[in-house]
Amino acid sequence: MLMKRTILFLSVLCVSCAGKMDIQTVDRMPVDSYNDYYVSNREPLQPQQFIKLPAGSIEPEGWIRKQLELQKDGLCGHLGEISAWLQKENNAWLTNGGEWGWEEVPYWLRGYGNMAYALKDERLLKETGYWIEAILAGQREDGNFGPAYLNNGKQDFWPNMIVLWIMQSYYEYTGDSRVIDFMTRYCNFLLTVKDEDFLSSYWENSRGGDNLWSVVWLYNRTGDESLLALAGKIHRNTADWTKSTQLPNWHNVNIAQGVREPATYYMFTKDSSMLSASYNVQSLVRRAFGQVPGGMFGADENARTGFFDPRQGTETCGFAEQMASDEIMLLITGDPYWAENCEDIAFNSFPAAFMPDYKSLRYLTCPNMVLSDSGNHHPGIDNAGPFLAMNPFSSRCCQHNHGFGWPYYAEHLILATPDNGVAAVLYNACKAKIKAGDGTEITVRENTCYPFEEKTRFVFNMEKNVSFPLYLRIPQWCNGASLTVNGKTYASGLAPGKYLRIEREWSDGDEVVLNLPMDYSSRRWQVNKNSVSINYGPLTLSLKIEEEYKRKLSTETAIWDSKWQSGADVSAWPSYEIYPAGKWNYALETDAPFVLERREWPSDDNPFTLSSVPMEFKARGRLVPGWKIDEYGLCGVLPYEDAVKSERVDDITLVPMGAARLRISAFPVSE
Repeated sequence: MLMKRTILFLSVLCVSCAGKMDIQTVDRMPVDSYNDYYVSNREPLQPQQFIKLPAGSIEPEGWIRKQLELQKDGLCGHLGEISAWLQKENNAWLTNGGEWGWEEVPYWLRGYGNMAYALKDERLLKETGYWIEAILAGQREDGNFGPAYLNNGKQDFWPNMIVLWIMQSYYEYTGDSRVIDFMTRYCNFLLTVKDEDFLSSYWENSRGGDNLWSVVWLYNRTGDESLLALAGKIHRNTADWTKSTQLPNWHNVNIAQGVREPATYYMFTKDSSMLSASYNVQSLVRRAFGQVPGGMFGADENARTGFFDPRQGTETCGFAEQMASDEIMLLITGDPYWAENCEDIAFNSFPAAFMPDYKSLRYLTCPNMVLSDSGNHHPGIDNAGPFLAMNPFSSRCCQHNHGFGWPYYAEHLILATPDNGVAAVLYNACKAKIKAGDGTEITVRENTCYPFEEKTRFVFNMEKNVSFPLYLRIPQWCNGASLTVNGKTYASGLAPGKYLRIEREWSDGDEVVLNLPMDYSSRRWQVNKNSVSINYGPLTLSLKIEEEYKRKLSTETAIWDSKWQSGADVSAWPSYEIYPAGKWNYALETDAPFVLERREWPSDDNPFTLSSVPMEFKARGRLVPGWKIDEYGLCGVLPYEDAVKSERVDDITLVPMGAARLRISAFPVSE
């Protein structure tokens, strides 16, 4: 059904274009038609609001390209040379009965491959192809594939779920028809597995939604009705993420993945309670454990009663998986909320989980984090071990799985719509090729340093004039947005939390500039001592704490499950501990003005370090002497509002949260 469009505010005859230009504010995309050029949900599935372009359609530029290049030159791009789990000798994904690989090969290959498609890097593409060819060749007669790992005598299907995502991206990039046959045969095999033997172990049971998303993908390309039965089978054997007040488990990555399962099944059933269940998972965990800035929730590694403070962290895996869920939920629902949550994590939480060179990462990263060492911080954090240090072997799940966060994010910058339109919903610099209107291929060039600047410029290139709608998201935090089309400004009625729909006949060289004015806003976290965090537009601000780095030998500081390849140069992959080189225990003067001081854009295009961040904010605060590093070696829990504070008011500096590897992001308040 066609969604209601709200607040028609402009309908103009534009002198510079061939005809009428209609600008509207809309709540959602129209779904009374199907996109003619890109695969989307076919009957009887619920139509998608947005349609992702095939992998490789979007060429990232600016700072997002820099993150991908750092990732390529860093851990993700070289794990195949150093991780024992990825060694080719005796690898279970290459040799029947091999020892190494289980989830680690799929985890790594998912990010590595999509990074290759985004960068079109020949070395990466060749290595991706090597593994994919081996997996395709290893499919068995019955359609099953992969290592024959058993749990309680039953096959563990979890690693195969990740491989299906890998194959989907590979097919989108290459058009290799073997993928369709491979996935079809495997899905037919799954239909033969008895329910009691299917998705019975912990990880596969929690994460069955990943398998379900692949069924959606395959059904849309084949129309094979047996897949509809498989969807029901997957859902009924997956952990129940639909309960109103309880989750099947409180593991942070499981939650970040499980949130998308009911909404995915909603597309098959059109039962609105399934869609509501996904919203409930998101809300439930954040009401209880998400009273913190940065878009996530405290679960290190499991959310625990009594551990609500912003010193509780999230796995790097959890950041990447939640971003993926946000992207999927955005495609399904069109709700701008999911775009904003994705940006919250991508800008504020995710970048600080890595060393600036991406050669090591943390297992856990926290909104309030004033020490990042290799000590054991249990029971202050859930797991016992060196989980706060920057280490190439911080934990083998995050070590191998982190790499898909940025590539998948980049693939959702420009989307297609059911009415053959173009949508920019997540803003970042890129160049995208997309068919729109009558099928004309359009090149969209998006130029911006967002979220570090307010303006985003779109330039459209095409061989002939073509009519199509362009959709732009107006963030909920933005008041006073304005739009310029070929130099003419339109500034009224651009409602926050809505989409702008611009319908016109477009010509080669047309330019659209979206201006999203940023301002300060505060959030009070009543569950956490009525603490406060400050935002500037989508950027959460953190106390700037000077960081002292101490280089360590990774083999001495890694956790127990770290495995190096024989002959790997350990010295080239050090660990780092980070210590505060200044005071950090400040209460924030919220009544004092915040003053933005802009700095030069970094020459290396990486804005996520203290030395390169292009903006700092002057603020004022008072020390809280009793707020100290506690007996667990963690930032002490937030002090109560009436905690003793110094009489002296100090000038302090705030920086965007994503640039601060040590930070205070949720502050006690000093009135």
